[in-house]
This record gives sequence, structure tokens and C-alpha cells, in this order.
Amino acid sequence: MPTLKQIQTQKQTLAPRQVLQAKLLQLNTVNLEQAILKELEQNPVLEQLEPEEPQETLKEESTVDDMDAPIEDIYTDASTYYFEQEIRDLPLPDRHSFLEDIIEQLRDSGLSDLEQEIAEEILWNTNERGYLDTDLLLIADGFGLEEENIEPILKAVQRMHPNGLASRDLQECLTIQLEHDPESLSYKVVTECFEDFMHKRYERILSRLKCTTDDLHEAVERVSHLNPRPGEGYADRFQTVIPDVIVREDGDEWVITTNDGGLPELRISQIYEDGLDNGEYQGKAKTFIREKMNSANWFIQAVKQRRVTLVNVMRAIIQNQPEWFSGNMDFLRPLKLQDIADAIGMDISTISRSTRGKFADTPYGIFELKYFFTDAIELNDGRVLGTFIIKRALKKIIDMEDKQHPLSDDALVRKLKVEGYTMARRTIAKYRDQSGVPVARLRKEI
Repeated sequence: MPTLKQIQTQKQTLAPRQVLQAKLLQLNTVNLEQAILKELEQNPVLEQLEPEEPQETLKEESTVDDMDAPIEDIYTDASTYYFEQEIRDLPLPDRHSFLEDIIEQLRDSGLSDLEQEIAEEILWNTNERGYLDTDLLLIADGFGLEEENIEPILKAVQRMHPNGLASRDLQECLTIQLEHDPESLSYKVVTECFEDFMHKRYERILSRLKCTTDDLHEAVERVSHLNPRPGEGYADRFQTVIPDVIVREDGDEWVITTNDGGLPELRISQIYEDGLDNGEYQGKAKTFIREKMNSANWFIQAVKQRRVTLVNVMRAIIQNQPEWFSGNMDFLRPLKLQDIADAIGMDISTISRSTRGKFADTPYGIFELKYFFTDAIELNDGRVLGTFIIKRALKKIIDMEDKQHPLSDDALVRKLKVEGYTMARRTIAKYRDQSGVPVARLRKEI
């Protein structure tokens, strides 16, 4: 017979102010401007601080008649700079990133507000390939829940378009894409014989699944056409990249500034502040104005907090990658999001939001903040290096190879050993594949 009982538990939930800070932090500079303009439209208490108008010193010098130059020189290529500058100063169109488009799908998913919030947290913790980049338990802890409580939400995210997004490994990703046909041989190959499939031990698969060679060939062909990286192919590869932070060297110090000088400066309307102080608003009007004023203050503070967080994250990255910022662009230390989170005392999900889709303008070019994070690998001699170094050395060897006789993976292993990097062939094959470099026979040129 069921009984009723009370259980006292402690749960951690995000306050509305924290939710707002998280949402603004994940926006890039262009989308942040759109969010600010939208908030200005919706909140009457919020107003834009108008910049001071520069004094006009020359009145008529902009007309053609007053220019002391031949008319044919006025419309040269050099003079078109000013017209191009006006075009560049026009507001950029609102562009949605890949993850923002996925988040839009959540509105029609039937999830509750809390479940949608958790789903967004899962999405913002996926890497460039579309895989979940953190332990699900950490996300659950952030909401004061158990891991099994958010498993159904993860499954809902994984079954949105593209299928397999936020998978925890390759097998889970492929299984999700095949689960609509669980009786198929392809599904059984992935779920029951995955290790044999990955190592091409087809004889074992034939023996275990009791199928013909032709059937297995067809099943393997079907699996090979699935998407092993659901996050790739949807990225905004042709978007205009606007850096979010600017990094410049000043002597022995690095100066870090956020690239938001062109964004509208916000403040609380003095008219509404004075009205509240003077008692002009009563009843529901007073409550409405006070709520809007609190919302405006939260928004202003969230924008300021975004600047502080981006600067702190960038500074921590520089401290953890001194060789790269000293000019050795072929070297990156092993660095994880958790390392930066520990360094600046923030949650790993905050660091993920700060680095995804955010770009830094450095003296060596514009790079996404995710670029500076790399996994660690222990070599056979005991050294621990960042995988970035191995991939960089591997790319240089492949770029210099004879394209009529490209190097096999075994030859790449020997070449890297000469460079001082001793590791297994399967590791080299994995890094070659991650770098988007095909096998030797596909690199051959006539």
C-alpha cells in the first residue's frame, strides 16, 4: 500500500539574473547588438546613451564644387573608400548560429521551461563535431538534479535535426541515426559488433550475426553513409567574423579589450527614476515601472559581466599558452575548459559559452577561443604533449610529401618518430582523420 512521506532536499537553481547573464554570454558581438536593440524596444525604462556630436569644423568642403582637385580624380578607386566605409557602417543582418537554430527547435519540442533550459545547457556543452563535451553529471549538478533525471532530455536533444547531436561517443551517434529501423542488419552491426566493425573484423561479424557477405557489404555501406560528426557541415563558414576581444602586446604585458565599442551604451531613464522618487506612479503603474527598472538593471549588469568574463577567460588562456603568444604558433600546451574554469573560479559551462563562437583578434591573426584548447597525449617516452603539436607536425610532413607517392600511415609513423614523436599507427590515423586528411591512396596525384 503506497504511503506518503516528506523528504527534505537541497536543490540549486539559477536565478533569473543568472539565466540572463548566461544567455548574453553565449552571444557573439553581432547577436549581442541585436539583443540590446530588442531590449531597448521592449523595456521603456531602458534608454540609449547618445554619443556626443562632434563639432562641425568645415561646412561646405564635402561638395564637389569646393574641392580643389580635377573632377576625374574625385571618383578614383581611392575615393570609393569613403563610400565603402558607409556600407560597412550599416547594421549587419541578424544571423543565427548553428546552435541557435537548434535551440529554436526546442520551442516546438514539447519540453517544459526547465527542460528547455537544461536542453540549452546540453547544447552549449557540445564541441565542434557535435559531441557532448562534458560529463552529463556535471550538467545535472548545476541544476540540482540526478543524472538519470536529465537523460530523457538528452535523448530528446539527440533526436532533433541533425540526428545524433550531443552524442557521447561515435557508437551512440550512429545508433541514434539507425534506431528507426532496429531490425536492420546495419543497426545490429553498430549495436552488437561495433568494435569488430571499427577494426574491420568482418569474419567475426559474419559468424556472430549469421549473415551473408553481400548482406554485410550492404549494411556496412549504409553505415558508412551516416553522419559521424553531426556538428560539422552546419557551421557558419561563410559568415563575417567579427572578433569579440582584441589582444595587443604592450611591452611585457598583454592588453585585452572587448570589441563592443560600437554597441549602444545603456542607462536607466532619469524620467522614470524621478517619477518613482517623487511618487508620481501608484498601484499597478508603480509595480510595472519597478519591475521594468529591475529588469533594465539586470540587463545592464549582464552586459558588463559579459565583458569582464571574456577578458578574464582570454587572460587565463594567455597565461596557459605563453609559448603561442610569444610567437611559437606551432606549440600549444594541453588545455581543457576545466583548467580555465578552475583558474578564474567559474563553472565549466560558463567557460564553454565564453569560448564557443567567440573570436580573438591577436597579433598573429583572428582565432576562435576554442582554438587554444587541445587534448593531451602521453608519448611512448613518457612525455605529455598537446595533440595540437602532433597534428601540426603531421600536417607539415603531409604537405611536404611527394604527391605522386604519398606517405602511408606506417610511413607517417616513421617520419614522426624521426621528429621525436613516437606513437602507435592507429593514433596517427586518428589524428590524420581529425585533421581532414584522407588516406594515402586518395592523396595521390598524377
